[in-house]
Amino acid sequence: MIELVSAQTYHCRRGSVTNAFRYGVDYVLTDMTQAVAPLLSRNSFNLFSLHDHHHGGPRGQGQGVGWFRNELHQRGFPVEQAQLLLLTQPSFLWFHFNPVSFWIALVDGTPRAFIAEVNNTFGHRHCYFCAHSDFRAIARSDQIEAEKLMHVSPFQQVAGRYLFTFDMTDRAFNIRISYEHGDQGVLATLNGLRTPATPGALARVAIRRPLGAVRVVALIYWQALKLWLKGAPFLRKPKPPKPLVSDGKTSRFGS
Repeated sequence: MIELVSAQTYHCRRGSVTNAFRYGVDYVLTDMTQAVAPLLSRNSFNLFSLHDHHHGGPRGQGQGVGWFRNELHQRGFPVEQAQLLLLTQPSFLWFHFNPVSFWIALVDGTPRAFIAEVNNTFGHRHCYFCAHSDFRAIARSDQIEAEKLMHVSPFQQVAGRYLFTFDMTDRAFNIRISYEHGDQGVLATLNGLRTPATPGALARVAIRRPLGAVRVVALIYWQALKLWLKGAPFLRKPKPPKPLVSDGKTSRFGS
């Protein structure tokens, strides 16, 4: 299966230097088993494409959905009952970059676990495994906490925690990531509707938001320039963390 998720992302930085922005972004939701033509393909060149080596494992050496299945197996997740999906921004022509993608495990149509696959512009990747200890359904009121382990922005320390809120229905996504470190922090959200990834819909994406990942990287650097001009301290890049995946824990949950 494959769907298009036309979304809005919002970022708001709090602390001594503030900044906020909102952009439209385009994701696809896929089980990473199908090739879709004529404008979206898997493991081959196209206007839009999905490649196994971009996801699931070390950056540039991904193994696709098999890697996600193995991570679930290692934690005792009932994989044989699950539908495994990837929410990601596809490559545009030859260019690929994803600030964050989400591997999602559904049981009976409800999310039971997900991995936030986070990439920075320095070539690093870290993955945050998020689930309840008993793999019960993740409700929209639940928060899963993970220690921040990777350098994402040169204007933030590798310290503090993320709080993930994950809401997925058969019509939409509503994802919230709150970074907290003392009186500093960032709120990031991703909200979008699920629709069929038809050739016409993909063509409209290319017209509405051309250049795909090139545009994403350009906007990241534009926001970094704004922070630098506002006087945000620029921090040196540390080495990426090891291992590749770390496990979160339930922070708060609803009834």
